[in-house]
This record gives sequence, C-alpha cells and structure tokens, in this order.
Amino acid sequence: MPATKKRRFTIFKWVGVSLLILFAVLAGIAWFLNVKSRPLLTQQIKTLLYNSTDSLYTITFTKVSTNIFTGSATLQDVKITADTTRYNQLVALKRAPNNLYTVSLKKLAVKHFHPITLYREKKLQIDEILFDNPEVYMVNRQLDFNENRAPKPIKSPYTFISKSLKEFSIKKILFRDASFNYVNKNVNKFDIFSIDDFNITLVDLLVDSTSFEDSTRIYLLKDVLLNLKNYDYATPDSMYNIKLNQLDFTASTGKLSVNKFALEPKYDEMKFGKVAGYSKDRFNILMNDIALNGINLPLYISKQELRAKEMDIANGYITVFNDNSLPNREKESRIGKYPHQLLQNIPAPVLIDKIKLKDIDISYAVYNEESQQRGRISFEHTAGEISNVTNIENVKAKKPVMQADLSTYLLGQGKLDLNFKFDLVSRVGDFSYSGILQNFNARVLNQITKPLGLVRINRGNVNRLRFNFKADDFGSKGNVDFSYFDLSVALMKNDPEKDHLVTRGLLSILANALIINSENPGPDGKFISATVDYHRPQNTSFFNLIWKSLFIGIKHSVGITEEKQRVMKAHIDNFKAMKASHDLRKKKRLERRKQRERQLKKDQL
Repeated sequence: MPATKKRRFTIFKWVGVSLLILFAVLAGIAWFLNVKSRPLLTQQIKTLLYNSTDSLYTITFTKVSTNIFTGSATLQDVKITADTTRYNQLVALKRAPNNLYTVSLKKLAVKHFHPITLYREKKLQIDEILFDNPEVYMVNRQLDFNENRAPKPIKSPYTFISKSLKEFSIKKILFRDASFNYVNKNVNKFDIFSIDDFNITLVDLLVDSTSFEDSTRIYLLKDVLLNLKNYDYATPDSMYNIKLNQLDFTASTGKLSVNKFALEPKYDEMKFGKVAGYSKDRFNILMNDIALNGINLPLYISKQELRAKEMDIANGYITVFNDNSLPNREKESRIGKYPHQLLQNIPAPVLIDKIKLKDIDISYAVYNEESQQRGRISFEHTAGEISNVTNIENVKAKKPVMQADLSTYLLGQGKLDLNFKFDLVSRVGDFSYSGILQNFNARVLNQITKPLGLVRINRGNVNRLRFNFKADDFGSKGNVDFSYFDLSVALMKNDPEKDHLVTRGLLSILANALIINSENPGPDGKFISATVDYHRPQNTSFFNLIWKSLFIGIKHSVGITEEKQRVMKAHIDNFKAMKASHDLRKKKRLERRKQRERQLKKDQL
C-alpha cells in the first residue's frame, strides 16, 4: 500500500474510532441522566404538589418513565387526592378552598420538562402535561371566609417551593375526554352532576416570585379553556333528552358559546300526555346560537354563582303542545310558577345583566277533544331584550324589577310589541304586561279560533289591539282596546259523519245579527273599551293567564257580552219552541193524513 493511502486510512480510522468513543460517552451520559432524573423528577413532582397546595393534596403513581432526548416523562396509575384531616385543619385556620378534587387516570404524560434547566437553574419548566381520559370528582362547599377573595391561592405557592426551585411553569395542562362529577354539599340532599367527554385546557401556569401578584392571572393561570361536544343527557323524569352540539368557554374573555342546544321530547305529541298520565305541556326547544359574555369564572368556581354581563340567544324555536282530551291535574297548584318566581327558586345565584333575543319562533298548540283538531297560535321572528335577570338578594334590593321588551309577529303577520315588568321581591308574583298589535287580517286567527273556539272568521281587518294589565298569583286586571272593521263570523260544530267541522247556519246568522259588532268604533263613532277582572284558577299556567285575560277583553269588544248572550239565548229558545211547535203540527198533519188514507182503504173494501 502506498504511503499516502496508508496515512489516509490511518486518519479515517482514528476519526471513526473517535466518533464511536464520543457517541458512547454521550450515550452513557444520556443514560446516566435519564436514570438519575427519574427519582429526582418523581420527588420534585410529589414535593411540588404537596407544598404548593399547603399540604392538602398528594399525588401517587406506580411508575415514572423518562426520556432525556425528548425531555418527556410518563406517570402510570396516577391519583391526586385531598387529605381530609388537613382540609379540616385548613378550615379551622380559614385557609381552606371551597372545592376539593380527586383526579385519577391510568397515564399522565409530561412533555419537554427541560432537565438541564432543572439541574442548572433550579427551574422546572414543562411544555405540556396531558391527562388522558381522567376521572375528576369535585365537591363544593361554600365557606364564609372565602367571600370576596381574589382569584388566587390564599398564600403564594412560591413560598413552599422556593427552597428547591426558583420557578415552576407549565405552558399547557390538558384534560382530554374527562369524566367530570360535581357534588354540591351546600344543600340538605347532595346533588351530583356528571358529564363525560369534557375537555379542559389550562394555559401558562407560573409559580415564581412575581406571579402571585399578577392581576392578569386566574389562580396563577393566564387562561382556562373549556370544550364539550355532543353532550346528551336524559332528564330525571325520563320525558326529555337534553342535547348540546358544542360548548366553548374562554376565561380570559369570559365568553361562553353554545352551538345547537336542544330539549327534545322522547314521545310524539299525542303520546306524550298519555305517558305522563295527564294533560301535560310538551316542550320542544332548539336554540342554534347561544353566547354569554363577561362571565366571572372565579366567582362561579368558588361559589357556583353565575354572573354575566350579556347573553345572546338567536335562531331557534320553542313549541308547546297540550292534549286537553286527557284528564287535568285539577289538584296540582301552579301558584308560584310564573317565570320570575321560578328564577327565584333556582338554587344557584344568577345575575345576567342583559339577555338579547333574535329570530326566535314561539308556538303554542292544543288538541281540542270537541273539535278533534289542533288549534295553534305562533309568535314568529321574536326579538328583544330582557334586563336584570337575577335571584341574588342584594342585587334585587337595589333593582327589584326584571323587564322584558319584545317584538314579534302574531302568526307571522301582525306586529306585536310587548313589555313585561316582573317584581322580583313580591311574595304574590306581581307583574305587569302591556302591548300593541297592529294591522293584520283577522282571518289568520282561524288557526286557533276554529279548533278551540268553534268559530270561523269569515272576514275582518284589525287596526290595533292595545292592552295593559297588572297581575299576580290570583288573577289579572286591566284594559283591552280592540279596533277593527268588517268583522263576520260563522259558528261551527263537529260532524262525526262528515269527520270535519261544519257551519251552524242559523246560529251564525243570529250571532252576526244580534251579538257581533262588525266594527269598533261603531257606526255612531262610539268606541268600546273592555275592562277585565280575571280570577285565575290555581292549576293554570302563566301563558293561560295572559291568553284568558286578552280573550275576555276581545270577546267584550266584539260584543259577546253577558247581556247579548242572554238575548241570543232567548232567540234560540224561541226558535227551538217555534221549531218544536212546527214539528208537532207537522206530525199531527201526517197522522191525520195517514188516518184518512186508512179510512179510504176501508171504505173501498
């Protein structure tokens, strides 16, 4: 071999050997650090959690695996539990939190924990911790000494870790597909709420000498993100399913968005009441877009108190159906169940400054046994604003009225403007309601007057319907001003042979001639204003009260008064007497004719 080639071979040989030696040294160092980091990381995690939670929580796991090249670790069979003895001590010291947690899962993944930085700078910096399919058990007990405390630990966790660490930070903590159970211990009978497939992301946790005083952080976090998809829950009475397509919440903005919330009945309209066993309202609700803005997350976490600046509800519908051919629960009182009274009965404190509605369709339908048809009234494209929605005592003391200003279209045609004022502190459910309905063809009301009232409106035009009522648990009092012209009606009855409603000709003629005012104001220019004093049956609903009050006022305005009804009854009685006399004379003539025919046949024989 030439000398030059020999020298080149010797150089390559030593370079290769040197690289192999260097690789072996690096591999040995990596193996050493990898093995040595396990007990250190294990101890750091356990000590960190224990110290930073004021000795309240401990973490256990069966095994920890680390990888020095990727800076990752995996903990097996993880369980985070609270020490109840220590919790009672913290209660006595007035340092205990309102919530206690238990978290368990098969595997916890730690990604990129930067061991060199931990060794050299005493900074445990982790890019991500993943809790995959954890089971989270949360118990809430509201403690008086936690009232009005800032959204941060009572004492800085840095004081507990400063001897061993200068900083502890995690960029992201992910709870993926979590099973979440919430127990409310603030009531006599513990309520348990469960939810599955829940995702939580905790953003930028930082424990150092400055983070405790950072007012932009929530419990030392920069943000909290919540996500829930395809939630399906059966109501306790087994009559409905609650469905939710997607929920997202961002704590830094206080915004919660819900896509497609639905309350779906499990049975069709005619079967629902039969399953319930009585005439029961059947609700079907879908809201495609719901958003809450300005939610105070720390307040909700500590006290389950929901406070939000604004709630937007858009693009949806509410349909209600009742089969009145079924028996009523006459003994079941609905006193105390107006909307503002039900709000006061919600166990959790609620304050929403403003609720905005947009493009909501509301309909109410009833199956009438006499007509064997459905009557339906609808309020379409409903929009407006509801303010001061609350059940919090100190808020009600300052602002005792919840107000709703709404606009809608009756049966998709007549524009109806409504105002409600609900007294939030009244013991008898005081509220008032007023409205104006303008310019629509009265024939559209046949959707409800024919099946429910057995009255068909042949023609008629409404200029304006104005009403103003004050109401409480026991009834309503107010005025109805109904301005219309060219009104004509027909009275109907069910004909079993023809299987549909037919016109009662003579009664219709009498009704139009003797009872119905074809216009208001009348030909003499006199306007009929109706004064209503309606006494509410205890088993009737909020909507029934409003409908009945208006119906009484409308009946009076069109001339259906007790006096006119007595006149019409007298005419009907006279007509029946005349008809009976006519039928009797006809019968006698027929008998005389038959008698003559029999006599003629006898004479011929």
